[in-house]
Amino acid sequence: MRKQILTFSKAQFSALAGGLLDYGTMIFVTEVFHIHYTIGIVIGGILGALVNFFLNKKWTFNSENESYQSSLPKQLLKFTVTALNSIFLKSYGTFILTTFLVLDYKITRIMVDLIVSIFFNYTLQKQWVFKKCSIETRTNTNKFDLMQD
Repeated sequence: MRKQILTFSKAQFSALAGGLLDYGTMIFVTEVFHIHYTIGIVIGGILGALVNFFLNKKWTFNSENESYQSSLPKQLLKFTVTALNSIFLKSYGTFILTTFLVLDYKITRIMVDLIVSIFFNYTLQKQWVFKKCSIETRTNTNKFDLMQD
């Protein structure tokens, strides 16, 4: 249980680091260049996703004792699918809440981010993108390696 709490905490720190860049970029692009905030979310989301991927791969989900189930190229592909869907959910969710609740996009974005980050991003990254090999998989792989020698 302690390990899960630590991993979840690391993931939230990683999300915060990527999220600050993402959120700051969105505001900068929207306020300075007068580009619609949904486009700002896309631009910021891409930058934030890059930070988030590298922090999660090297720190959040990394373990000396466990290896990842997927190779780096597969992780990048899975992460890209996750990030694109996350950006869509954030853009669309922010637009819907801003339009129907008549709130500032900066506020609705934070509301949507909290939900998407915890229930969508964390779950997919932990269970799909950065999934660890099971003990059985590692044992079978090791047996196969021994048979090759």
